Amino acid sequence: MKNKYLKRKLMALISAISVSVCAVSMSASADWVHIGYMGDLNNDSQVNVADLLLMSKYILAKVQLTSENAYNVKEHFYSINGSEADNSLEYLQTSDINQDGRTDIFDLILMRKYVINKWSDPVYIWNEETESDTESTTETSTTDSTTSASSTSATSTASSTSPTTTSSATTSLSSTDIMTTTATTAFEFIEAPVKDLYGSMPSQNNASMVVFYVDFPDCPYTYEPTTAEIEKAVFGSEDTSSKNYPFESISAFYKRSSKGSLNISGEVFRYTTKENKSAYEGDIYHVNLINEIFEAFKDSEDFTIFDGNGDKVIDSTLISVPASAGDDNWWPAAGQYGGNADFKVDGMSIGHVIVGNAQIESKADYKNFTSSYLHETGHCMGLPDYYLYNGEKDFEGLHGSAGYEMMDETNADFSAVSKLMLGWYKREQVAIYDPTTKTQTYTLNNAQKENGNCIIIPCGKLENNYYSEFLILEYTTLDVNNSRLKKDYWWRSSGAGVRVFHVEGTVSDNIGWKYWKYASGENEATNNDTGRRFIRIIDDTETDNLYHAGDVIDSNISGFKWYAEDGTQSVDTGIRITVDSMEDDNCIITVSEK
Repeated sequence: MKNKYLKRKLMALISAISVSVCAVSMSASADWVHIGYMGDLNNDSQVNVADLLLMSKYILAKVQLTSENAYNVKEHFYSINGSEADNSLEYLQTSDINQDGRTDIFDLILMRKYVINKWSDPVYIWNEETESDTESTTETSTTDSTTSASSTSATSTASSTSPTTTSSATTSLSSTDIMTTTATTAFEFIEAPVKDLYGSMPSQNNASMVVFYVDFPDCPYTYEPTTAEIEKAVFGSEDTSSKNYPFESISAFYKRSSKGSLNISGEVFRYTTKENKSAYEGDIYHVNLINEIFEAFKDSEDFTIFDGNGDKVIDSTLISVPASAGDDNWWPAAGQYGGNADFKVDGMSIGHVIVGNAQIESKADYKNFTSSYLHETGHCMGLPDYYLYNGEKDFEGLHGSAGYEMMDETNADFSAVSKLMLGWYKREQVAIYDPTTKTQTYTLNNAQKENGNCIIIPCGKLENNYYSEFLILEYTTLDVNNSRLKKDYWWRSSGAGVRVFHVEGTVSDNIGWKYWKYASGENEATNNDTGRRFIRIIDDTETDNLYHAGDVIDSNISGFKWYAEDGTQSVDTGIRITVDSMEDDNCIITVSEK
């Protein structure tokens, strides 16, 4: 049953319904613990777009809700937001948000109110503890109401995430403007500087993607994956045993790289175009193809669920076509929707769109599909390409053993630069060097793990949202999202080390459209690799340019200088960096005045 207009009518009739979140008023003689939320259908201790998508599928009779994804087993007595609950039932049905005895469109509307529209908070479920329960949960009950499943592991490593120092200088953020945060887990993440730029897909909290796996009448796929196989490659959960790991899914890769601060969900649709392939070529923005696909599905699907941040824009759209379509017109690329701004579906504007010919090769081989679209998804969030568009020698932007990055080489994790801009560091994981202290010693943790941190050395004043020139250091390894480098790039000569990026993060504003001023393609100085660039790697050569114990980084190293007015790297930083030691998951470095 798919009658979207019936749903809209029902939504209009009860638009005044709201869920009041009140304080829990329990008996003073009972101990109550927050154990979950009404509407948490996938049991991840939060209510987000993934649950909304599951609920929508249930309403449309696409899936069934079972005891695994719609019920909590009763142990004692429950209260819903402080009000009396029906404790005679064997199970608490968490999908029945309004507690009227059934799961229907009214529950979907309530869920949308706090997932998409942010009109109210999720409905809390409280459990009355027994004496034995209280004894066993004394240490954790104080964080139950704020710690989600995705942040549990972060809690256990909190003591090791902060950069350490052997001097009296501070290693925490030094600007209240830069320290603005968003509470995505029990630990606060910095606010994402990229959010002010042109990307339509949020890089923190919940983001959604609608995927169209498309072929043409005269250009079919050589291998036809099932919808479940496509969903696995895009939205599948972590699977370290997968042949494709760490590219077992777009969602899992981003979950790890973002330290759990980003959850990507969505839905996959299969489509064959009306015309042959040639009818859609020559249109660099693929407007005709995009419009045709959305027109085909707009009467049967609810596209409001693909808006994770509630801005009335579809976060991202992925259109994948067969590899045999060729590279001339179908090489993977992402950008803003290039059609008429008035074209909308379900009142939603079209955000960034990815179109490309990276296909799933077989049930077990889809690594190229995932890694290609991981890069393009970065564009949907606002990141630029790190490779050069018109390089005289080559188009690679970052070279050597230190030069692997998702926005340059698509087989690697995101670097400290990307993670900083996307808001994937917790406040205590960003240290800013203060030159007035002369000498500062820090511990850098494994960048590929949850406690990975970074050190920033500003060029003068560090502007709000890092929109300025600075150096940034991290300790990169071949673990987790970088593990593929051991297989695909066997010539990488060292497994771990410190790398230093030179960032020019100035932002330009063109009639309200903000973009990185020195990103690839934005100016000739960048294109010809002779002037300012958004990102450079220190000692940018095809060598082992990671730094190890005993190495000293100073003005004798190529690229370790600030930009002069003419755009050349010729101003001495006046700084020396020494790698004191390296051991397993961390290293110690000292930053000092020369």
